Amino acid sequence: MRAVEQDLVVGVDGSEESLTAVDWAADEAVRRCVPLRIVYASAWQRYESHKPSFGVHRGPAHVFADHIIGQTVERARRRAPAVKVTSDVVAEDPATLLIRESGRGTTVVVGSRGKGELTSLLLGSVSLSVAAHAPSPVIVVRGGEKNRDSGFREVVVGVGEAGESGPALAFALRTAEARGVVLRAVHSWRCPAHAVPDEPRAGEPTDFHQIRAEGQLGEALRGIEGGDATVSVRKDVVEGHARTALLAASASADLLVVGARRRKGHLGMQLGPVNHAVLHRAACPVAVVPHT
Repeated sequence: MRAVEQDLVVGVDGSEESLTAVDWAADEAVRRCVPLRIVYASAWQRYESHKPSFGVHRGPAHVFADHIIGQTVERARRRAPAVKVTSDVVAEDPATLLIRESGRGTTVVVGSRGKGELTSLLLGSVSLSVAAHAPSPVIVVRGGEKNRDSGFREVVVGVGEAGESGPALAFALRTAEARGVVLRAVHSWRCPAHAVPDEPRAGEPTDFHQIRAEGQLGEALRGIEGGDATVSVRKDVVEGHARTALLAASASADLLVVGARRRKGHLGMQLGPVNHAVLHRAACPVAVVPHT
């Protein structure tokens, strides 16, 4: 299987978190052998307590934007000299800009938070909005340094209901191939309360539900196992809530991949409680991959 071919776009705002996202995106561009484009939405200035400026007073805003872009482009080129790095400053709302970039078939990379207490909240909402509505994968860079620097050599993917995990699995497999690491597929299950016997014994309902879950995971992986001998796939069937299983797995992962449903014409948030939990609390970067 060929490595991921989608170009990378990283959104920046000058915060330390966005610079961390630039570092991560530059490393990923090297692994994927794709160009990197850095974009800055000048409407961020509304969230940074800058007063609106018009006419001859627009100069400082342009200087500020040029400084942000210049700093991040230089940083990316130093980190990944072999990667083609371009940049763009757009006078637009950041979420709108990044969602549109995603519509062009690019993978969008964002930081987890911004500068200051208020900005941190606003950037968090932008990241969530982009992850919820972007038509292509979105990666939120978060977690510890070892997780961000591929120190665990493992990509984790959450496998849910049958027929809904294909895009996330494919993305995770390509990413694991590009990195040369293990792919760990996590599927959680819960035994209905009415099915739990007072004194569980081997072969009784709890065993049945686990065996059923193992079969569901095997069925989901059938299309990828054996398709690429270079990627080692580890199956992990866990009893309990999906969010608990994925958060635990993220502690020793370089990237956590989850799927997100997209409904045509649906304007509300597309992220369920599991995705919200991992985007807020995962110990590693999180990739949200849309499916219909």
